[in-house]
Amino acid sequence: MIGFSSIIDDGGRKMDVIEEFFKKVVELLEEVKKDQKNKIEEAAKLVKEALKADKLIHIYGCGHSQILAQEVFYRAGGLVPIDAMLDLGTSLYTGALKSTSAERLPGYEKLLLDYYDIKEGDVLIIVSNSGRNPVPVGLAIEAKKRGAKVIALTSVEFSSKFKSRHPSGKRLFEVADLVIDNKVPPGDAVLDVPGIRTKVAPVSTIINSAILHSMLSLAAKMLADEGVEPPVWMSANVEGGDEFNRRYIAKYKYRIKAL
Repeated sequence: MIGFSSIIDDGGRKMDVIEEFFKKVVELLEEVKKDQKNKIEEAAKLVKEALKADKLIHIYGCGHSQILAQEVFYRAGGLVPIDAMLDLGTSLYTGALKSTSAERLPGYEKLLLDYYDIKEGDVLIIVSNSGRNPVPVGLAIEAKKRGAKVIALTSVEFSSKFKSRHPSGKRLFEVADLVIDNKVPPGDAVLDVPGIRTKVAPVSTIINSAILHSMLSLAAKMLADEGVEPPVWMSANVEGGDEFNRRYIAKYKYRIKAL
């Protein structure tokens, strides 16, 4: 009897979707760890230096990439000075088609820079797998003009296969200060399943999340190694959590929009 996760492929072999998906994710994580570890360490140093100077770490993504901004914001065990740029215009909350159109609107990034008050010395992490649309590319270009350091979390292979939609003709990996390649294949999904015309099982959220948490956790360790207590949230659902976090909320609630 074939299990719920198993199907027969075109060659008559049994394919276990769960096994194959986990295998692909683990393979990608290992590839990223091996090939991008130095870049993640460099990014952690940028974050560490910004935090020592009392600057903010902004993170932005359009559509599903905005999940990553939410993932590391106000997170138990995560750094406090994370400014999640939860822009509704390019999010899925107000409509997927609207989000897609907004991401392709040149000039929109200037509104984001002004609203989130990105300053010299800040770090801006931009998450975009394709890295070809005007808003993430423009955001990187304009943030650098303001003196912020820009870290791109993108798929270089994916981005390299397609032309930029930004007026400059540049893609995100070509304009950021530091590029971390998440190794996600073009189209994001990784499994070929018989009877389905397109691949299924996207992996970018899992891979990007692992990269971000490892980067930010390393930055926290770097601060601790220098004798500086890193600002880290405690879970509000453990005893003493609310009291522990109160000092951070008082310090940052007027600097971080989403607080």
